[in-house]
Amino acid sequence: MTRTTPSGVERTFGRDEIIVTKTDLQGRITYANEVFCRVSAFDEADVLGKPHNIIRHPSMPAGVFKLLWDRLQAGQELFAYVVNMAGDGGHYWVFAHVTPTFDARGSIIGYHSNRRVPSRSALNVIEPLYREIRSHEASFGRATEASAAGLTFLHERLEQLGMTYDEWVWSLATEVAA
Repeated sequence: MTRTTPSGVERTFGRDEIIVTKTDLQGRITYANEVFCRVSAFDEADVLGKPHNIIRHPSMPAGVFKLLWDRLQAGQELFAYVVNMAGDGGHYWVFAHVTPTFDARGSIIGYHSNRRVPSRSALNVIEPLYREIRSHEASFGRATEASAAGLTFLHERLEQLGMTYDEWVWSLATEVAA
């Protein structure tokens, strides 16, 4: 699958729709609903078995993904604002709820993500912060250093606000219903 270049065209989906995907432990897509396929501009056959990061937009901070994976691997859920890239180069923002999937013995066997349309007011806060984080990450040569630095930068900003990550995300998410 050839990597697409961002087009700058924003896509969206209905407030009553939910994008759903499931992955295995390696992050390969095992399920994608119709809304995901339509919004991401990929056919289901083109995504099943592929790494979920095929929709990763280059403007998404690596530090936010580090937070996501740290939480998931610890068996915890995470809510996050994410910009994804569609197969045609368009992009779309989501308010994601990502959780580990457990077997009967309590072992993590995969991951499940539900995504809704975020409010524009939340994105007005998120977009400039994500640009700042990405700018900070760009000063690091190695991806692991960049993602750790991005996450540290995010936590420092949240400390200045006197909020935990979860408090901050939910303070923005309460505007979704408004």
